[in-house]
This record gives sequence, structure tokens and C-alpha cells, in this order.
Amino acid sequence: MIRAHVMVSGDPLSLTRGAEAIKLALEAELAFHGLEDEVHVSYIGQTGRRDVLPFVIVYPEGTLYGPLRVEDVPFLVEEHLYKGRVAETLLAPPDVLSGVIARLPRREGILYGQQRVVLRRAGIIDPKSIEEYIAYDGYFGLAKALAELTPAQVLQTVKDSGLQGRGGAGFPTGMKWQFVANQAADTRYIVCNADESEPGTFKDRLILEGDPHAVLEGMALAGYAVGAHEGWIYIRGEYTLAKERLEHAIKQAEALGMLGDNIMESGFSFHIHIHAGAGAYVCGEETALLESLEGKRGIPRIRPPYPTVSGYHGMPTVVNNVETLANVPAIIREGVTWYRALGTEKSPGTKVYTMLGDVNITGLIEVPMGITLREVIEIYGGGMKDGKAFKCAQTGGAAGSIIAPALLDTPMDFATMQQNGAALGSGALLVCGADKCIVDLAYVLMRFFATESCGKCVPCRIGTLRMMECLERLRQGRALPGDLEDLERTAHQVIQTSFCGLGQGAPVSILTALRHFREEFEAHAAGTCSTGVCPMAGPVETVAAQHDYISFMR
Repeated sequence: MIRAHVMVSGDPLSLTRGAEAIKLALEAELAFHGLEDEVHVSYIGQTGRRDVLPFVIVYPEGTLYGPLRVEDVPFLVEEHLYKGRVAETLLAPPDVLSGVIARLPRREGILYGQQRVVLRRAGIIDPKSIEEYIAYDGYFGLAKALAELTPAQVLQTVKDSGLQGRGGAGFPTGMKWQFVANQAADTRYIVCNADESEPGTFKDRLILEGDPHAVLEGMALAGYAVGAHEGWIYIRGEYTLAKERLEHAIKQAEALGMLGDNIMESGFSFHIHIHAGAGAYVCGEETALLESLEGKRGIPRIRPPYPTVSGYHGMPTVVNNVETLANVPAIIREGVTWYRALGTEKSPGTKVYTMLGDVNITGLIEVPMGITLREVIEIYGGGMKDGKAFKCAQTGGAAGSIIAPALLDTPMDFATMQQNGAALGSGALLVCGADKCIVDLAYVLMRFFATESCGKCVPCRIGTLRMMECLERLRQGRALPGDLEDLERTAHQVIQTSFCGLGQGAPVSILTALRHFREEFEAHAAGTCSTGVCPMAGPVETVAAQHDYISFMR
């Protein structure tokens, strides 16, 4: 009989820091003490702060130890699992403990400060175990749909729930499904967009690593609703661990009849395949993704027709983000009323955020739609790091908006943010203190876009380069007359004339930064950087590397 469950952090960073060796040492020590039949050891996805990794959680007590070394394992096993005493010297520091535990659901499903839908199981089940997924209501939504609901009823439930796409655009999910279901076609497809290439965004990776079956179940439900029998997961090529866990989960689900032919003897069949991308940022755009999935160069298509009419191999195709699909099983299982009780009237449900930058606690959180940025920083981020004053935050990754202090108390949902000239985006929150330079931030953002432009259209290919050059001169204190005006005019032109949504999103951070911090840009044009960050009249590449956007966020 199992009396204790030991969970080892199994995210990529933990594995590079020795988590696998710790797991093996735990199993060896348990065997030495004759406890191998009483204590189960498994991995979980990352749930908290990076500075506590690798960690171990011992259930049912929920005791957190970390960061651990292999040499700590014998004492941990002897004290806690053999003698029944907490290994005090190995406990995570109190401040770390509170930050990590705040992100962990309890075994009974009670949440510490978060309302979890997508991440409900992440951190408490072994992502490689379909049995543990099923024990926590996994595949119950699919079973309910196949036994009790028609495809039209499943589709209507998703429409009534108000679920919006969590990839950044916020398009109503049920409406997209309806477009596909309405097409007169014998073949339809479901495509999961897991090409998470936005700098600072890693929520989809952690969802896939921590609870892969939730995405598979969501795809099967989408297929049932629209009449599709085949699905593809287009995953970022660097996400090797997530890909491995998805492949393992698909095999498990097929073996138990949760995927494949005649699912649960219902007559409905659905097969899922995985395709790894080659590292192009533009393939996060759905039509470029479909081009790549078909084996072509990943560049955007002309729209219309939209993928819902002519998608994968010209067939009607649903393209949904990982987080979007992971919401679906809970909606079908628990119902519309339950889901709409979360979040706001116009943006129901929860949102998964990756929080980075100048906060005391970074990592992954899931909170109701409509929470304010101030609440996120103070409650979940543990306040500003080193007591810094809040200067700005960027939402949605590199293509997101710059949020000024005036918007700290604005509810963060799709509708309200849009009304205030901002965008919620994919859910990356980069928080900046007063010592960060807004021009420097804008420069490294635009350098990213200039590098990642697919080159198909002139506005994006040339416009991002010209904006980067303007910002480069501003950083150096070498601005030319009219640079600010050129920067703003070019940004508007790129938004209005770029071929796809990624080009149209590239200047958003520039325009919102100019709106809220124009005086800082003007000071740079006059040769002054108030923060001392920019290399006024100094070499470009050396200092740019020190302030690289991606390195800063990590």
C-alpha cells in the first residue's frame, strides 16, 4: 500500500541541475530501507521559483525541500520517510516556501490564492501517468461528450462558455469551431499551435510538460464537435521534453482507448500526430504554421480564405493555442455556469501568465480574468524586487503593449485592455523597475523583430530594420533630426501595411512606449539617458548584448 508520494521537479531546468540523479538516488535509498512498496516517486512539472530547483515535495504532508543535491537524499529519506520527521535542514527557505506553495493546488483541490482550471493538475500528478490524470477527472469530459452530448451540443457549450483564444487575439473559440463545422467538407482537421516563440512566454511549455493529457483531451473534444478525425500538434522544436511527454501520452491514450479508433466504443475516432518546428518565429502565425506543417517554407498565406475554410491541405481547420484547448475538458465536464462564474462577464475563465523581470517571485500563475496588474505584482510576484518603484510592464511578449503606472489598477481582460489602448496578448508579463530604460527596452525588442521577420513583405522586412536603426541612434545619443517622428510614422505604416499579424504586432511596444514615455525618448534625442543604461555615444553591439531582452527576462 502506498503511504507517501514523493514528487521531483522534472522541468528542463531541474533536469539540468541534477533532478534525474536525485530521483534515482531516492529510489535507491527507499529500496535500501525497504520502502519501495510504500513510497511512490515520480516527476512533476515546474510549479514555482527557479531558485528553489530542483525540489522535492512529499505528500500527503505537502512538505517542500529544495534546492536539493544528490548527497542530501539519504538524510531526507531516513528522516522523513523512514523515521517520520521533517528534515528541517533541507526545507526550502520560508520566503521561497510561501512563493512556491502559493502556486500549488492541494491534493483536495483547494487552491492557495489561485483559481486553477488549466493548471489544476500541474504539480500534483505525474505527467507520464495516464492513470493519475484519470484519477483527477481526466477524460471525464470526453466520456461525457461521447455518451451524453451530440457534436452540436458540445460546440454550443463551448460557445456559451465564452471561451476566448488564449494565444493572444482573444477570438471566440466556439465561433471558430462553428465556422469549421459549417463547411461542406468530408475532411476537417484540428491543429494545436504549440509553437511558443514569443520571448518571455513559456506557459504552453509548462502546460504540456505538466499535464499533456489535458491538451489531448481538448483536441479530441474539438474534433468531436466539428467532425474532425485527425489532429496535429505543431510544437516548437526546442521543446524536447514537452514533445517526449506528448508522444508518451498519445501512446498511453491509444492503449486505453481514449484516442485512436472507436474511442470508448462510441464510434468516434480521432488520431493525433506531432510535428516539430524548425525555430521560425513567424510560424506562430497560424497560416505560416500550416505552410510549415505541409512541408513548405513557413511564411503567411493570403487571407481570405481563412484556415476555418481552407486550412491544412485546403481543408477546414481549427487552429487553437495550447492553453485554449486545455480549458475545454473542464468546460464540458463542469458546465457553462461553473466556467462563467470565473473571470469577467465579457472574458470568462482564467488566464495563465508567465511573470518575469523585477518582481521577487517569477514563474507561472493562473488567475481569474479581470485581475489587476497591481494585484498580480503584489500578491503573486511578492512585490517589486529590492523595493524598486514600478515603471512599466509589458504584456504579451515582444509584440505586447507597454503598460504605464496609470494602468496598474485596470482589470486585465481582453475587452478592458483593448478599451485602454493595450493588449493582453499571450500572457507574458515583463515587469520593469525604475532603473530600466524604456528606449533600451524598445531597441532590443525591435532588434528581435528585425532578426525574426520572415521577409515576405516589405513593410515588415524593411520597416522593422528602420525602426531598429532609429532606436539604435537614440540609445547612442546620436539621434538625427526627425528620428522620433520617423520612428512613430514608420511604426504606424508597418501596422497598417504588414502582410500578417506578427508584422502588424511588431510596432505595438514602440507606439505604447511613445504614448506613455515620450519625454524619455525626447531626452535620448537630446543626448541624455536618465537611467544611465544606454551607451550614449558608445559602441552598440557590446552594450546591446549586456541588455539583451531575452537574457534580461530569463
